[in-house]
Amino acid sequence: MTVKDIFSLPDGERAELIDGQIYYMAPLSRTHQQIMGSLYRKIADYIDSEDNSSEVEVAPFAVFLNADDKTCVEPDICVICDSSKVDDQGCNGAPDWIIEIISPGSRHMDYFIKLFKYQSSGVREYWIADPSKGRVTVYNFEKQTFEEYFFEEDIPVGIYEGFQFSLGYVGSWER
Repeated sequence: MTVKDIFSLPDGERAELIDGQIYYMAPLSRTHQQIMGSLYRKIADYIDSEDNSSEVEVAPFAVFLNADDKTCVEPDICVICDSSKVDDQGCNGAPDWIIEIISPGSRHMDYFIKLFKYQSSGVREYWIADPSKGRVTVYNFEKQTFEEYFFEEDIPVGIYEGFQFSLGYVGSWER
C-alpha cells in the first residue's frame, strides 16, 4: 500500500500507513479528546509565550516520516521545530516531539510499532499517555532514556529546557 491508498479512503475513515501496511483507526473516546485538548493547550501556550517558531499540530494531521510513499501517520500531537517541514499536506519528515494517547485498540501500535518507527525516523522525543493508568512514558531518543510519570507529576519536556507541566486529572481515567 502507498500514501495514495490512504488519501483515497472514504470520507470519515481514518488509517495510518507504516512501511506499506495499513492500520485502521477507531474513533476517539471523550477521555482521549480531553487529554489531547489539555496537552495541546499547554504546549501551544508555551510556544506562544516563548515566541518560538515551532508549530504544534493535533490529529488528524499527516506526518510523512520517510522520503517515500510507504509511511503516513497521524500522531495525536506533534511539535515541529523546523517549520520548513510543514506544508498544506502535513509534515514532511520527523517532528521533534510526538505524543500518542493510548486507546483500548492502540496499545500495541503505540508501545511497539510506532515506538520503533519514530525512533528510527529521527523523532527526538516521544510521549505515550496512558489514561487507564494515569501515566505518561517519556522516551528521549537523543539521550537514549525513558522515564515514567503519573499525570499529576510535573513532566520535563526534553526539547525545551525549563518547560515542564502536569496533566493533572483529565477525563475519567482512574489509577
